[in-house]
Amino acid sequence: MAILGELRNTSVVKKTEPDARTRDQVARAILETGPATAADLASRLEMTPAGIRRHLDALVEDGVLTSREPYQSTAVRGRGRPARVFLMTDQGRENFEHSYDDLAVSALKFIASGASNLSIQSFADQRAQEMEARARTKMGKTMTSQSLAEKSLALAEFLTEEGFASDVTAGPIGDQICQHHCPVAHVATQFPELCEAETQAISRILGTHVQRLATIAHGDGVCTTFIPKLSSEKTTTGANT
Repeated sequence: MAILGELRNTSVVKKTEPDARTRDQVARAILETGPATAADLASRLEMTPAGIRRHLDALVEDGVLTSREPYQSTAVRGRGRPARVFLMTDQGRENFEHSYDDLAVSALKFIASGASNLSIQSFADQRAQEMEARARTKMGKTMTSQSLAEKSLALAEFLTEEGFASDVTAGPIGDQICQHHCPVAHVATQFPELCEAETQAISRILGTHVQRLATIAHGDGVCTTFIPKLSSEKTTTGANT
């Protein structure tokens, strides 16, 4: 029951400022697309630099965002101080939609089923299988596509609907599905089996080996899953270049 108590720990921060909606928009932009500079956000949201900085300062003060120096090689660093990058904190993620209640209900159903050898791993596997079944239904005909890229895009769309704010980044040797939000990050921090089972489900859905490069639960800014291109796709890409 202690575990279920953690699953239902959904803290909500109420805002009363008149421009709270704008601040939520700024925070959601970082949540959905990852760390960004003030200039990037001002351009994307069509706001003045002074206006965006005011909201960023308030969000940092509230603990929703934090800032850091950008990761940059010394060899390519130019003159001047680099623009700081703003990213979501764990507290900030708590302000957005979570599915702890759904997870708690799933846990109760699983426990009530009387399954033998009950364990976190078996629960994580069942949850991942349920997600996989929903994905296959949602993706429909895309599941039979020969193109791994099409499957990846359809899967990212499904994951976004599930609350993971996902997109796909194409690369020369493979694509990356980036999940900018994790509805169960707080739980997964304590039980990494959830992340492992989810990765295996992604592999089964795509029908190929995948590799998790980063997870929000581990403290990274985004969950990143690398999908190596198939030999045939590499050959086709090379022939087109």
